[in-house]
Amino acid sequence: MTASWRFSMLADRHRALGSKLEDWSGMGTAWSYDKDANEEYVAIRTKAGLMDVSGLKKVHITGAHAGHVIDLCTTRNVEKIYPGKSVYACMLNDAGKFTDDCVIYRMGPNSWMVVHGSGSGHEELTRASIGRDVSVRFDDNLHDLSLQGPLAVDYLAKHVPGIRDLNYFHHMQTQLFGFPVMISRTGYTGERGYEIFCRGQDAGQIWDTIVAEGKPMGIIPTRFTTLDMLRVESYLLFYPYDNSQKYPFANEGPGDTLWELGLDFTVSPGKTGFRGAEEHYRLKGKERFKIFGVLLDSDKPADEGAEIYRDGKKVGVVTCAMYSPLVKKSMGIARLDVDCAIVGTPLEIRNASGTVKATAQSLPFDDPKKLKRTAKG
Repeated sequence: MTASWRFSMLADRHRALGSKLEDWSGMGTAWSYDKDANEEYVAIRTKAGLMDVSGLKKVHITGAHAGHVIDLCTTRNVEKIYPGKSVYACMLNDAGKFTDDCVIYRMGPNSWMVVHGSGSGHEELTRASIGRDVSVRFDDNLHDLSLQGPLAVDYLAKHVPGIRDLNYFHHMQTQLFGFPVMISRTGYTGERGYEIFCRGQDAGQIWDTIVAEGKPMGIIPTRFTTLDMLRVESYLLFYPYDNSQKYPFANEGPGDTLWELGLDFTVSPGKTGFRGAEEHYRLKGKERFKIFGVLLDSDKPADEGAEIYRDGKKVGVVTCAMYSPLVKKSMGIARLDVDCAIVGTPLEIRNASGTVKATAQSLPFDDPKKLKRTAKG
């Protein structure tokens, strides 16, 4: 954990559950607990799980030019975002290649919060703020507790009036157990879920109360890496693990286009002027690969980084994989050659233990119409 310089107030809770607090984005994070990860996956898919995602970086942007700065850095038309609304967006470099993704929260007329992972989001925002009437402040006291799963709303409804009326990608300022919080209807699981943003000094009490009160409902603490199982099913990419930063092309610098990653939907229709915009549009149709799904003829997951072959030729790599004990299928996210990213294409995946037959499959595997995460009432 030598790279860690940020600290969750929930570290002792994670240690008590068996975590050694591995580093992610500078924070000791619960990659492992002393229990079966499948139990946590099943809880989130069928009941609910509570996860500490405070390693996400929270950046406040305020001032007269705040919206303009975010507009320069991200792919979304921010003027369409109103207070109480949020949106998923991407950031590019001058070459039109992906550098980070984020969720943009509008807190007020000239007040925003951008939440991102381990990419260069904070640096991009700071770079764009130079010479403008804006303040950019990294907030590491603000903790983020993610309560995800179909019973999350039933639990919170006991304590938060109006939570059932909170729509997908909206947030509210409220109280939970007497503590000031912002609750956002967002998450990274494909389920209906909520992120509870709270002060560091309140995080322990909020965590303990949810764990204790939620136990009879089947709500349990879940490790950060349970997200890998959930995100495979729900087509949620994780920087840099699905990107060319980890799987570079020979004789090319790092970076993928949004067309390759399937994230071109994050560009607001007709938007120009954001960093990398011209190159982004120019690179349409020039994809070197496609992010796609693979369905394995196996009862075990593929190895991370396993090479994919078709007719003896290497055509891709598995970036993240899982075996679902619920649907009894082995599946993965892959970087596939464009001509192989077609549903039903026969493939071979070469694991360390041997070769496994597979087929190309469209993403997401679970809930393709996003009915669960957007449900009302």
